[in-house]
Amino acid sequence: MAFMKPNNFLLLSFLLCLTSCLALPRDFSIIGYSEDDLSSHDTLINLFESWMSKHDKFYASFKEKIRRFEIFKDNLKHIDETNRQASSYWLGLNEFADLSHGEFKERYLGVRTDLAQKRGIVDSGSFRYADVTNIPKSVDWRKKGAVTHVKNQGSCGSCWAFSTVAAVEGVNQIVTGNLTSLSEQELIDCDKPDNNGCNGGLMDYAFTFIVGNGGLRTEDDYPYLMEEGTCEQQRADLEMVTITGYEDVPENDETSLLKALAHQPISVAIEASGRNFQFYSGGVFDGPCGTDLDHGVAAVGYGSSKGQDYITVKNSWGPRWGEKGYIRMKRKTGKDEGLCGINKMASYPTKDT
Repeated sequence: MAFMKPNNFLLLSFLLCLTSCLALPRDFSIIGYSEDDLSSHDTLINLFESWMSKHDKFYASFKEKIRRFEIFKDNLKHIDETNRQASSYWLGLNEFADLSHGEFKERYLGVRTDLAQKRGIVDSGSFRYADVTNIPKSVDWRKKGAVTHVKNQGSCGSCWAFSTVAAVEGVNQIVTGNLTSLSEQELIDCDKPDNNGCNGGLMDYAFTFIVGNGGLRTEDDYPYLMEEGTCEQQRADLEMVTITGYEDVPENDETSLLKALAHQPISVAIEASGRNFQFYSGGVFDGPCGTDLDHGVAAVGYGSSKGQDYITVKNSWGPRWGEKGYIRMKRKTGKDEGLCGINKMASYPTKDT
């Protein structure tokens, strides 16, 4: 990428947009720059330095900084080219902009469907919402007070724990009226050997662990480390939030998924390894992606916008990713498995009133 020098006003406008974490809308791509403009080495260096400052990035050596700069340029090119195409969503320069796509996949995904095959995970056998006939046109559990703040798993492959916890936090608030942020770290440290800490896991196993453990501790009492720690189950004096079990949503059935989601936040697995998913910044995401499940997230609502039907998904990559930590994923795709396989492996915890 080589770029004609823009005037100072244009450059300042872009830097201000970058540092305020605005999306890069597809209709004018990189704030007024034409495709030919993206060519000045000095401008790219300024953009990189501004991005580093915004995301508190530091590198151990000048050689490493140069390597990251080259990756940054390649990612910027992909973002710009994608945003110039007509689409219902757009991409942006987030904190992953100095990671190659391979590095991103290795660090930030963590659903392990192979664990189900190896250990024989069993469908819960019941679906309490099967006979539901009428559901609202839209639901947002954030507005109903059943969703905690967006969290950040860091470079630990613990998405399965965040997906589990979001669903448990939701049902606990619905039943008790109390929104309590719960501990992913306890699952990472203690739910073994069924799940593998920062090396991945499955939400159904985590629900089973919580039942057998007598509950899950709060985030304040058992805070997140972004790495595996030592299990502290002996601290029996601490507050525990309990569930009675879990149920699976019928596989590849979007109607059933919406029935469940109309009643509570649910855990879902998706394929999030696509490059566009890495840099998603806003809009209704419609791919590209496959259905090889590799990431655990939480569905927290559904609705429609400008004729686009979507499911609202809470991610665990921090509030600077996507729409303040969320993504709206297209539904009614005509495929049973749904976009990115979202209908394939959904489940939710149960709790007595």
